[in-house]
Amino acid sequence: MPAVATDSLKASSQLLKALADPVRLRILHLLLEADEVCVCHIHEALELPQPTVSRHLAYLRKRGLVTGRKEGLWVHYRLAKAKTNLHRGIMVCLHTCLTDMQELRRDRERLKRVAPCGDER
Repeated sequence: MPAVATDSLKASSQLLKALADPVRLRILHLLLEADEVCVCHIHEALELPQPTVSRHLAYLRKRGLVTGRKEGLWVHYRLAKAKTNLHRGIMVCLHTCLTDMQELRRDRERLKRVAPCGDER
């Protein structure tokens, strides 16, 4: 009879699955570089449609990697507080291991240049 995975093992597996997408890695990297970012800024920095970015953010939120705060018409996202050693380790790894990737550098540069969203004008 096969062994049944524990809840913590299942949660770890889900956390790792959340990282198995380049768009989600790009989003997490932007949030590692900034305290809080509006969804409108994320979609502009990544040069992806807003619904695509929102879908990935919802996935990351469901997995406990990001949190959102609604302000007017916009949702502002930040990294969620790490609840496990795995989560903390992943965030450290993303910050140190992916920083030099050219695509992520371009994302960071575009984020610096985006115009304020409607609530900030």
